[in-house]
Amino acid sequence: MNYRHAFHAGNFADLVKHAAVLALVRRLTGDPSPLLVIDTHAGAGLYDLEDAEQARSKEAEAGVKRLMGGQTPPPFAALREAVERRNPDGGVRWYPGSPSLIVEALRPGDRYVGCELREDEHGRLAALLARTGKTAEARRGDGYEAARELSRGPGRRLLLIDPPFERADDYLRTAETLGAVLKADPRAAALVWLPLKDLETLDGFARRLEALRLPRALVAEARLRPLHDPMKMNGCALVAVNPPDGFEAELEAICAFVVEALGAPGGRAKLWRL
Repeated sequence: MNYRHAFHAGNFADLVKHAAVLALVRRLTGDPSPLLVIDTHAGAGLYDLEDAEQARSKEAEAGVKRLMGGQTPPPFAALREAVERRNPDGGVRWYPGSPSLIVEALRPGDRYVGCELREDEHGRLAALLARTGKTAEARRGDGYEAARELSRGPGRRLLLIDPPFERADDYLRTAETLGAVLKADPRAAALVWLPLKDLETLDGFARRLEALRLPRALVAEARLRPLHDPMKMNGCALVAVNPPDGFEAELEAICAFVVEALGAPGGRAKLWRL
């Protein structure tokens, strides 16, 4: 499965991921000490929903465009405001990715490192971050390796792992990287996004995480339809490690709304602990 950010920008999975990212960063920046955010698969950071790729996929039509066209529940208020700031003339042409949302929410003294392998997307990410005036770096290279490197040393960290799942070993490398970072910094917070295709893949990944003996971890699922067809993205899940107090309830509400508003019969939201 190829989950390139630009092709799927603004779809239901982005709503889940980005509402959760904003809630998590808001809670973590409530602590006065500086925060380092490591984004292993950053993408370009801002997407034109009128681009040809989006016109072909039309996934934003059933995602952010439906969200912006109706009543917004509290867990999505910050995301809606972020989208409105980027579309001052109305409509939903420009959609912010995780780098844009995170950096905007960081304080002076915090730091963001976004990693991207694709040359074209890295170039757009670097230009975007340069305009923010924040301490933000676009690093071209392997995000898994960068996360291990940046896990050493003092300070608080948030690790965001959001692979495109182009490679057969993305599930394995995600688990290995998460384990390595938490071994170096057991207090680090982490948020992992993954598509939900079939139960076998989800269960296999969960077993890998259980073997890591994570300190505190929960899984939030937004299944838009039953996991019967492994060729489709039937939903998405987030794994939160060392979540701050209060985040669990927000995560549960985020998944529940997306399933209720955008799901098909047989869909469901579920939250469970590893």
